[in-house]
Amino acid sequence: MMISLQELCSGIPLHPLPQNRGRDEGVPHSPVRTPQLSAQEEKLALENSLRYFPHEHHSTLAPEFAEELRRFGHIYMYRFCPRIHMRAYPINEYPCKTKKAAAIMHMIMNNLDPLVAQFPQELVTYGGNGQVFSNWAQFWLVMHYLSEMTEDQTLVMYSGHPLGLFPSHPGAPRVVITNGMVIPNYSSRKDYEKMFALGVTMYGQMTAGSYCYIGPQGIVHGTVLTVLNAGRRYLGLDDLAGKVFVTSGLGGMSGAQAKAATIVGCIGVIAEVDESALVKRHQQGWLMEITTSLDECVHRIRKARKDKETLSLGYHGNIVDLWQEYEKTGELLVDLGSDQTSCHNPFSGGYYPLQLSFSEANQMMCSDPQTFRQLVHESLRRQISAINKLSDKGMFFWDYGNAFLLEAQRAGADVELKGGRGTEFRYPSYVQHIMGDIFSLGFGPFRWVCTSADPSDLAVTDHIAGSVLEDIIAQGVSDAVRKQYSDNIRWIREAGRHKLVVGSQARILYSDQKGRISIAVSINRAVATGQVKAPVVISRDHHDVSGTDSPYRETSNVYDGSAYCADMAVQNFVGDSFRGATWVALHNGGGVGWGEVINGGFGLVLDGSPEAEQNAKTMLSWDVSNGVARRCWSGNRNAYDTITRTMEEDRSLRVTLPYEIRDRSVLDVALREK
Repeated sequence: MMISLQELCSGIPLHPLPQNRGRDEGVPHSPVRTPQLSAQEEKLALENSLRYFPHEHHSTLAPEFAEELRRFGHIYMYRFCPRIHMRAYPINEYPCKTKKAAAIMHMIMNNLDPLVAQFPQELVTYGGNGQVFSNWAQFWLVMHYLSEMTEDQTLVMYSGHPLGLFPSHPGAPRVVITNGMVIPNYSSRKDYEKMFALGVTMYGQMTAGSYCYIGPQGIVHGTVLTVLNAGRRYLGLDDLAGKVFVTSGLGGMSGAQAKAATIVGCIGVIAEVDESALVKRHQQGWLMEITTSLDECVHRIRKARKDKETLSLGYHGNIVDLWQEYEKTGELLVDLGSDQTSCHNPFSGGYYPLQLSFSEANQMMCSDPQTFRQLVHESLRRQISAINKLSDKGMFFWDYGNAFLLEAQRAGADVELKGGRGTEFRYPSYVQHIMGDIFSLGFGPFRWVCTSADPSDLAVTDHIAGSVLEDIIAQGVSDAVRKQYSDNIRWIREAGRHKLVVGSQARILYSDQKGRISIAVSINRAVATGQVKAPVVISRDHHDVSGTDSPYRETSNVYDGSAYCADMAVQNFVGDSFRGATWVALHNGGGVGWGEVINGGFGLVLDGSPEAEQNAKTMLSWDVSNGVARRCWSGNRNAYDTITRTMEEDRSLRVTLPYEIRDRSVLDVALREK
């Protein structure tokens, strides 16, 4: 029997305990983890999980939690997976004392919607291990706390664990989230696996653990912009008809690649080893065709190139086979190439080696992790070898910021860039060559969610956003800014036609500070007048100008030596918290892996009030200018021009500007002097 939202928000069900139905074999599941706990550590993990329950239930729960730990490497508490249609319900249906809390519940349930989440029963939204919570007891507690929360309380979240509701004030964030805040010397993958198994830390990825994921639409838009700008940079083309883009991954966020290929009008070929992910994208309408034949792939590409078709073709098989097949043909069948497998998590389901079938790999990664690791490394070397040969013939390849080249380097593959900096490889990251200049202009993935769950509200906000950007262009902008606005106006005008919504009624576009503030203010006023029927949540991907310090992705084009420093992300999180954000989040880990990145995110509820409008103006200006100012100081010319223009528009902003070193020979002369 299904439960109601009121029951869901009443706390952990204890009297009676829900029936233990185990894992639902009708949904995909996270690969088994191998934390290699000692006997004492297993006991500690069990103790930690039982703390959520009164002692009279310990004798019942302890054996099944111990079984989960030994079978799956983590205690998920499957017994407590709620019997409810998990989705983003209209905000007015949630029991609450403040609509801000209801908006957060709306976002959390969207992250766990089986249509959105990669492994819903393991509370994984995307990326193979991007958790919303560590276990189901935490979910029940959070929903209960949110239903009871007032405007004078803040919920504090420690890596999935709700520490509790604490007294605060109406101007404070309603929720403050930290995930994986581990002392640096203990931020290794091995340490993470152990601490996650113990239930004391969690990998929130970016928008999974901050309750801001909007389904694959977010990465569809980012991929559209990346491929469009890759065509401009590498091929000198705005029209990609007849051009071939080859990549891999159709699971979580990578599932967006097929849809993006059709939107830009190219030929997208995407390899995927997991048949369920392939079928899901095909049924969704995001993938046009499927094949299991390498010969068919080659034949289909030749025909599509000749006819200049728009095509998304899914190959059910390993990407290494596909790259090697293209290399064997002796003809250049690929114009643009990348990879979007979850290489931040290469030994636990993020990368499947060529030598094993999908099922064999899932078994070996837990039964013989050492051999599995060796096979992954060998497969990465073979993949790079084929890519290098195609690149030598004229294909343009870039790293998609998923730690692919970083892991290939660790595997001993030939990815070295002679004379390169520490963050550079033979192939550039897409930030270095494609998106970095866009970030430095202040543009990034601004998004909003209509909590009414009504598509007509989304259509209204789409119209508002497009009109706002057109008005800004009419006021006068630089050519570089105009190009970005034009791309995004085209996107927003066509978004409804492409049926991008999966889960919540959400939208994304790339915008700069002026555009974000103007859109937010206009939407807030539409809520106030009833043109939009319920509050709207605004947020962004942490993958943005200010939100993330990641030397192999977001800050890979920062060359002053600070790419490994995390001041920007931490300051972003702190600054948003006292400038009006409804909730804030700070994570260790993201798309490039645990210990490789620190990122901060936020959610802000536009409820139509004057306070919400002021919060949007104050917080969004900081949220963008923080990163632009940092990039300016590192020597980026786009960022320098952007921040000086922003200071002219806002006299209360005063940023430390760098002086240009015009004669670099003074450096050599000075260093030669004794």
